Amino acid sequence: GLDLEKFLTSARSMVLSCAASVPPAENPGVRLGVILGQSAKVGRDKITIVASPPIADFGAWLEQLLAESTGKQGKGLIPVDAEPLGRGEVYGADRLFVYIRLATDPDTAQDDDIAGLERAGQPVLRLDVADRYQLGQEFFRWELATAVAGALIGINPFDQPDVEASKLKTRQLTAAFKASGELPAERPFCVDRGIELFADPANAQALAGSGDTLVACLRTHLDRLGAQDYCAFLAYIERNDAHRELLQQMRLIVRDRKRVATCLGFGPRFLHSTGQVYKGGPNSGVFLQITAAEARDLAVPGEKVSFGIAKAAAGRGDFAVLAERRRRALRVHLKSNIAAGLATLKGAIEAALAQRPAR
Repeated sequence: GLDLEKFLTSARSMVLSCAASVPPAENPGVRLGVILGQSAKVGRDKITIVASPPIADFGAWLEQLLAESTGKQGKGLIPVDAEPLGRGEVYGADRLFVYIRLATDPDTAQDDDIAGLERAGQPVLRLDVADRYQLGQEFFRWELATAVAGALIGINPFDQPDVEASKLKTRQLTAAFKASGELPAERPFCVDRGIELFADPANAQALAGSGDTLVACLRTHLDRLGAQDYCAFLAYIERNDAHRELLQQMRLIVRDRKRVATCLGFGPRFLHSTGQVYKGGPNSGVFLQITAAEARDLAVPGEKVSFGIAKAAAGRGDFAVLAERRRRALRVHLKSNIAAGLATLKGAIEAALAQRPAR
């Protein structure tokens, strides 16, 4: 709904401000990049994005830019988008908060929460946006800043090697389906409350002995979270408000009980954003992949593979690459009604972390 010429004209002012002729100390893109890169080098690599509600979706764009550009060679910035703000005591020492504030339509409660984080000693970077037309300036500033941050942490920000790895695994699985009419067989290591649990041999071994219940396995899995780690929910289910709300509640339970950053992505979309840093970045993630049986599948015209099979292959391929990279990962498969399964999973996470002190 914006006037494109006005939008681009506004963006041009940031292009000129970030020109090579502008000294680094006065260059807004370079300065931001240095802050991001140096923060990561001292352990504050969880870039927590907070944006005014009318421009909140800027976080989804920024999430992809940071994760896909910097997450490789065991390094990277971990973007944390759409995680509701909490009190200062629920955060560790691995965060850098970025507050992108729309000056023409600020949220006073959000302002108060940010001020509370600053009082608690958390670092907050404030970027004021005068109006929506200035978002073009922020697009350019962040693109340059990401390249600068990548140089500082020692990676090439212009490739995405681990995105292709998941695609390769997915193609192998879909090829197997075309040849045999079914995906390769798999067996859950635990079935409880209508939920099946799957893991690769290494992760299954790590969870062995925790018990044969959903709660016990989740407790052991989430207890693998350390002080500098993050927990990511990878949901291969329909992205709707009801599912998102239940998953948001789950991530907050984990954040508040374990004092770790949390991420939430819907598959297969996130494979082209945070999927890169999850596999190629630092091995600091503990992953909970969520899949579900298809209530209604659709054929892909001219193909033997349906949309449901394609999605299942994408999820299994994604999990296989996480396992190859020795990530701490557990797959939860909902066998029946997805909303009911998510509610069961939320209750199990609450029970698993009940009255357990954060590390």
